[in-house]
Amino acid sequence: ECLGNLLRITLSAEYFEDKYLSFSVVDQSGIAWELDEAMAAQCGYTVTYSHWNSIEFRASAASCHSHLEKDVFTVTIQIKASLTPDMKNATSHLKSASCHYGPWSSRELVCESNYMEVSVRKEVPQPVKDFIQDAPEDWTPVFPEAKAEEASIWQIVFHQPEEKKALLVSDAWSAGYGLNTTDTRVVLRIPHTAAQVQLVEDQGITFSVVRSSTFYKHRWMILMVDTTVACPVDGGDYTNKTITWTVPKYIPPLSAGATSFKDVLVEAGVDMHKLSAKEMASRKYVLLNDLNAIMMKIPIGAEGGYYKTSVSNGQLGAKYTINLFLEHQWEDNKWGLTRHTIIKEIETPFEQVELAITNNSSLSTRLMNVTLGTFLPDVELVNLTIEGVTVAAPQAVQHGYIIYKTTYSNGSKAYIIQVPLDAPSIKKEYIRDDMRAYTLNVTLAFITHPSRETFTVPVVTVSAVRDAVLPSVRGFCDGRNLHLIITHGNVDQNWLPFISDWHLTPEAAQKYNYSLRENGSHLEISVPFLSPHVSYEGFHTSGIKASLYLTLKDGITLANRKDFSVSCRFSPSELIQCLPSGTVIITAIKMVGAADLDTSLLVLRDRQCKPNLVTEKTATFKFSVNTCGTIRKFNSTTMTYENEVLYFRPGNDTPVYRLKFVCSYAVKQAVGVRYESKKNPLPHVKPGFGSLALSLKLFKEKSYSEPYQESEYPVVKYLREALYFEVELLQPKDARLDLNLDDCWATNSQSQDSLPQWPILINGCENNKDSYRTVFHEVNHSLRVEFPQHLKRFEVRMFTFVQGSTLLQE
Repeated sequence: ECLGNLLRITLSAEYFEDKYLSFSVVDQSGIAWELDEAMAAQCGYTVTYSHWNSIEFRASAASCHSHLEKDVFTVTIQIKASLTPDMKNATSHLKSASCHYGPWSSRELVCESNYMEVSVRKEVPQPVKDFIQDAPEDWTPVFPEAKAEEASIWQIVFHQPEEKKALLVSDAWSAGYGLNTTDTRVVLRIPHTAAQVQLVEDQGITFSVVRSSTFYKHRWMILMVDTTVACPVDGGDYTNKTITWTVPKYIPPLSAGATSFKDVLVEAGVDMHKLSAKEMASRKYVLLNDLNAIMMKIPIGAEGGYYKTSVSNGQLGAKYTINLFLEHQWEDNKWGLTRHTIIKEIETPFEQVELAITNNSSLSTRLMNVTLGTFLPDVELVNLTIEGVTVAAPQAVQHGYIIYKTTYSNGSKAYIIQVPLDAPSIKKEYIRDDMRAYTLNVTLAFITHPSRETFTVPVVTVSAVRDAVLPSVRGFCDGRNLHLIITHGNVDQNWLPFISDWHLTPEAAQKYNYSLRENGSHLEISVPFLSPHVSYEGFHTSGIKASLYLTLKDGITLANRKDFSVSCRFSPSELIQCLPSGTVIITAIKMVGAADLDTSLLVLRDRQCKPNLVTEKTATFKFSVNTCGTIRKFNSTTMTYENEVLYFRPGNDTPVYRLKFVCSYAVKQAVGVRYESKKNPLPHVKPGFGSLALSLKLFKEKSYSEPYQESEYPVVKYLREALYFEVELLQPKDARLDLNLDDCWATNSQSQDSLPQWPILINGCENNKDSYRTVFHEVNHSLRVEFPQHLKRFEVRMFTFVQGSTLLQE
């Protein structure tokens, strides 16, 4: 494409996606000159990413390697693309383009994004004395060199406020300046970063200005031309969702010495396309040309520009970018016709963007489904952080994460993340009733192209599902104990058993001689009738009502989750022991409702007889029937001893608690005892032979209640997810036999002898080289398990075979 004295070649970024590029310019001799930033600015080339899907190469008609013939200039570029930064195995693409340009103005000024360029006709007038003081003195520093250096074509003098500096061509090139001459023109090109650039303000707008005089040899003469150039640095204003770009006209550095001015042409456009007044109106652009300035107004978001992603302090945002150009031609009484072409990329300030995160989870398919977006086309998902582990986006599927990208017609995109509810990284939490909360907590990292800015998006979404199975309980009592058997649900894995505010741990249970057993599917608790944590709620001759209250609490918040209890009636005889030796052991109990009763103050009829053992709820006395005020009574067959346990409030002789008890002994009684002595032989085991029937099953849960059926194989599991195995001796059903496992190993195929192999059990023990060791589970008697010694249960974490970083498959 051609725009005046500029040529543009547009490349498809999609074709070169994920490739490293290098640009070279090919001269008329076929030599390719590789471009870097410095050479591009010095020689009149510009490479930009103008949109999300295009790369733009621009060249000046007066660029270093362009071929100019009869007002047609040709530029040839070579593009190399490689998958590696060292550019090995690069593919090469050659492209030539030509543009017609003419007629040339007396002075041509180009303001590009990376350089400024001035091209003047050789016969243009000398600098004006009023503008550059003592202009004839410019000859002083250059004439001796010009006379001595016959090979020198021209030299340049830079005018700084404090000094003038003369450079030979070779020195100017070494300093990064681009110089060229033809039969009719002198060209000077200056990078924006050059040392001689001055910042000058005019009408509130800052310009980059270089004041210079260029000397060239023409036959036996040395001639001088004014090669001053100026380009606007700013001028953009952003108010009321509108960009206003202002460029002053006839700024002093470019109009020095001229006294009359006449506008010849003012044209503007976008992306090097000139726009007509009708096209500007359709886009709601406004172009104003007044006496002193040219002003262009563009609504932010209007056609011709584009939004690009921006990141500020880790926050996601966007900027609207538009590539404007302005061509201003004017005539004056010094230069004649001047053509000033300005290419200006205007970018609005950062504006934060709120990213939509939509939870579209499908509870029927048990999938967490979250949509993130929309994103602009220049954004790419790079990795995910799952439970503190960062994985690249393509490898997320190994953790159960499936990622889709949806692209819309305008090029924007959204990312969809799907995760099974049962994936290990999904947090499950009981809410209430039959509701469970499933929480997805993952952080996504993105990168922008081509700026390569990075940002992260934390995603925390919660889905409520009616699939909670609460634990259930069965309670019963025997003659001396209260029992609770709790069948686990799917929500109480981290719930803790409490009696009142006392955490019932195995160590605490052992301290009080309680029984606490856990087998994965059931929690069994047994508490003796006379225990500190039993509540006594009723006392009658028919029995004592005793209750055990248990609360399951959340393991993190300690909030109450579920209450269980068991109540039974026990015989009053459980409180007393009448020993044949005449010793009586009596336990008095504190009833519910008697909160102020201090069991340590309980006494017998003889108040000097105090309890031998005291707890918060009981007091136990041990004494002889001939002491402590015991009353003895006789009849023909029995001898009876009576006493009472009493409680007196301080200062009151009337007991508020009275427990009367009686021990009866037969007056005459003979007991016959039969016994015999038998010497048992030492046990020994004889070797035997026979057939054994064994089974190996894989179960769905730790409760070992439901095995996988044959139709459900193959079973799909994620890495580190638990596998529950059970080995059972089916035949013979002999209680004298014990099943012991020796070796167990995994292979990559259905053949037990195939390689590779990994041992799970070695000599009946876990493999100590495993990162996640095998866990054995206790087997207890149940309706399904007649002989617990015939079963072995163990848990293995899912793993896979790899070789180096390659996943091995069957």
